[in-house]
Amino acid sequence: MKIGVLIKQVPDTETKIRIGPDATDIVREGIKYVMNPYDEYAVEQALQVKSQVGGDSSVTVVSLGPARVVETLRTALAMGADRAVHVKDDAFEAQDSMSTARALAAALRSESFDLVFAGKMAIDDNASTVPIAVADMLDVACVNTIHSFELSGDHNQVTVRRRIDGGEEVVQCALPALLSCEKGLNEPRYASLTGIMKAKKKPVDEKSAADLGLGAEEIGSGGSGVQLTRLLPLPERGECKFVEGEPQEAARALVQLLRNEAKVI
Repeated sequence: MKIGVLIKQVPDTETKIRIGPDATDIVREGIKYVMNPYDEYAVEQALQVKSQVGGDSSVTVVSLGPARVVETLRTALAMGADRAVHVKDDAFEAQDSMSTARALAAALRSESFDLVFAGKMAIDDNASTVPIAVADMLDVACVNTIHSFELSGDHNQVTVRRRIDGGEEVVQCALPALLSCEKGLNEPRYASLTGIMKAKKKPVDEKSAADLGLGAEEIGSGGSGVQLTRLLPLPERGECKFVEGEPQEAARALVQLLRNEAKVI
């Protein structure tokens, strides 16, 4: 079985984010980058499926971005993935989620995967659109935000569970399929020292826009329906006020503050 995993490199959650001078991007210097946390669950699940199926099964991780993305690909290889595909081209800069999905779909299409995993969303933009768009472009089944996974005995069907309002949904679908993963699906493994050493020798194939057969009208700003015009900082927090006194008096004072100062009632 050929298993693919979409991963993204994102700023570390503990990194202080600053908006750049032109307000169209963040300041990239000095930022520590890591694998998107939800993608760690995707990599782990792919490795578990490979172990379950056995034989000549393989796991390939795919990511789009600049040269630094190789570090994150190597992290996935150190966890146990067999090879990596780096979708890298200056033409991919300044593009929206749909253009990104188009490039990733082209990379996956050339590999003919039986099963693809992805994180449910990237923590830098929280868009949650790329996995769905990729599946649509590949014309394969897609189930989002799964927290349970079961592969059939003949390896041709999966049964997954996903949380919905008021309950849980059980979905069965035939392969090929793309599944996005959320916390609780598994416990991602740490890369061992041996895995880190082996990762240095595992192949990372670089794919440009031309390699994927993508034209200027399909990627970058030319292929984007959404353009980022400006980034705005979060509003400063207001002064915190404590209302003291007896419960009834405090309640009356609180209502007055909410009505006259906060103007929310």
